Amino acid sequence: MLAKIKVNGIVQGVGFRPFVYRIATHLNLKGYVLNLGDAGVEIEVEGEEKKIYEFIDLLKKKKPSLAKIDEIKTEFGREKGYRKFEIKKSIDKIEEGVSIIPPDIAICDKCIEDMKKQERRFNYFFTTCTNCGPRYTIIKKLPYDRQNTTMNEFEMCVDCYNEYTNPSDRRYHAQTIACKNCGPQIFLKDGSKIFEGEYGIKKAINLIKKGKIVAIKGIGGYHLACIADEKGEHVKKLRELLGRPQKPFALMAKDIEMVKEIAFINKYEEEILKSHIRPIVLLEKRRELPYVAPLLHNYGIMLPYTGLHLLLFEEIDMPLVMTSANLPGKPIIYNEEDIEKIGADAILFYNRKIWQRSDDSILRYVGKNALLIRRSRGYVPSGIKVDGKTYAILGVGAEENVSACILNRGYAFLSQYIGHVNKIETFEFFEDTIQHMKKLINVDFEAIACDMHPSFLTTKYAEEISAERELPLFRVQHHHAHIAKVMAEHNLNESIGIAIDGMGYGEDGNIWGGEILYCSIGEYKRLGHLEYHKMPGGDLATKYPLRMLAGIMGENVYDFLSERKEVFPHGEKEIEIVFKMIKNPSIKTSSCGRLLDAISALLDICHFMNYEGEPALKLESIARKGRNILEIEPLIKNGVIYTKNMVEEIFENRNGKRENLAYSAEEYIAKSLAQMAIEKAEEKDIENIVIAGGCAYNEHINLRIREMVENSALNFFVNSKVPCGDGGISFGQVMVANEKMKKS
Repeated sequence: MLAKIKVNGIVQGVGFRPFVYRIATHLNLKGYVLNLGDAGVEIEVEGEEKKIYEFIDLLKKKKPSLAKIDEIKTEFGREKGYRKFEIKKSIDKIEEGVSIIPPDIAICDKCIEDMKKQERRFNYFFTTCTNCGPRYTIIKKLPYDRQNTTMNEFEMCVDCYNEYTNPSDRRYHAQTIACKNCGPQIFLKDGSKIFEGEYGIKKAINLIKKGKIVAIKGIGGYHLACIADEKGEHVKKLRELLGRPQKPFALMAKDIEMVKEIAFINKYEEEILKSHIRPIVLLEKRRELPYVAPLLHNYGIMLPYTGLHLLLFEEIDMPLVMTSANLPGKPIIYNEEDIEKIGADAILFYNRKIWQRSDDSILRYVGKNALLIRRSRGYVPSGIKVDGKTYAILGVGAEENVSACILNRGYAFLSQYIGHVNKIETFEFFEDTIQHMKKLINVDFEAIACDMHPSFLTTKYAEEISAERELPLFRVQHHHAHIAKVMAEHNLNESIGIAIDGMGYGEDGNIWGGEILYCSIGEYKRLGHLEYHKMPGGDLATKYPLRMLAGIMGENVYDFLSERKEVFPHGEKEIEIVFKMIKNPSIKTSSCGRLLDAISALLDICHFMNYEGEPALKLESIARKGRNILEIEPLIKNGVIYTKNMVEEIFENRNGKRENLAYSAEEYIAKSLAQMAIEKAEEKDIENIVIAGGCAYNEHINLRIREMVENSALNFFVNSKVPCGDGGISFGQVMVANEKMKKS
């Protein structure tokens, strides 16, 4: 009997072929296994019928830990007379099906053990195997073989070659296989001096311990590292170097024990921290480390995920700031030429190229739900399976926290985090990433999806691609895309959506951001929204939230603003202009984000936005210790949730405890949104309520809405596979466009 088997999923670069070889030879089956480039793995086995069925069962049950099988197709036929089972050389074969390489994986326990053995990988910083190491950041094209990666220039020594060609070895066809004798080498540049190998790492450790800032080359780009001590002097110096006065820095801790010294951690957070993904996880502070995360209640913490990180912590016994090396608004630096411009005290680098830059992923737990904030290293380029017929569609995202998405053959592939594309360097990164993903997925687009905002650079890019290639262009309303991405992830046909964020272009020309929508994936109807408020100065009201407060409260807060005139670049004169703008407003917004910003400014928590979401994030940190002292009942009329009344109430009580006022404001917003959503769901006999947008990360608001929804015997949904915020909006765009393509 002969079986021809086609396997789709994450089956390249994860030790899948040697696994197949081992079970086939164990069962005394003959035939072959080979990679099919972008189309998965092909297997032919012949032998006893009983053993072939056992083989297929073992494929599913005993697959390598990093492999993900989405589909197995089997055809039976006549035997061909194979004499043995072999692993054939990969071919670049195009068929129906999808296969893509796995993400970059943290160093595994067995490789950590190898680094401790007095052998050729002793203390070797780039120790990897088929179960760990870089993937996406080194591949140039499929199939995932060494010659198609940045490891190609490092010729294997005899020992590595023997491991690479031995099907029983865990480094069989490990494309990153290397050792001290043949692999990438590491160097420290300290001024004009260059130090190599372990000595260079030791020198870097000594510099860090002395308080110096060292740029360290990681898997997907450079980090800037310094000690996060009790005084914070070195962190303060790093802030001055980068021009980031307030934006929180990520920390790297040696191990879970060190994490627990500085933060509180539950079992879910510990599990994801220690996983092969090794993301940054937001954890509640236990101990304050000055200047790391000013006025926030949490730290972003990760564990070491490369051999180099482990070597650093062998002699460093305190947390390190490990923040992405980039200038504000620009992408992470990934080459030696550009890192020189940052001005670190020293640079620790290796001589292997990074082909695709990729930031660290970030998530936080809200209740028992892990919410992705940034989906990047460790996740990309894994595909998200979607149901039903799909077209080949590119989604380009919005303008902030951009990631692109390609829908193809039943999968949605999100790119790594790209960032804010209003800077030329970031926009070029955006374009390059799309081309790289397109090559890996081997797709010709049938349509393009973008945001409705006419001024977004991503919209203009989509318009150009659409015109050049004569492709349909779908302009997707921002908040519809937010709700659609939750619905597509959870396979929902219809829902009532709560879309709460900073801004999205509305069909009435105003700025939306606090919306109650009825949605199918392909269509939506606006059922209600937060009250519109004036937005004096447009984007300036985002940067200076006291402007937003004036837009809500009007002349009632003139004196309040005047007492804080130093916040405004032009003082009292600017305040006068703000109030003139209010009389003839050109921009109005229903944004939940701007409302939270205004309350933050009113409570003197944050008067200037140094980084995205800062006023609302600091408001949340203050509110965590509060309680609902105002107990304001939701005021809802004709589909409008009134909020000026709530802001006025807080203003009248502004001399009370800030934490209680902050909590009361969040409580009012959450209860009002939940109440309207529940009413609309009951009116339309819909069981599903979903929440999305950047404000959905607010723990208090998220959990209160969930509680009210579930107490009403309705289902509550939020994203877990893609970010709640704009980092996942391209996924929503392609899903909306796909539905419209089906109907066209």
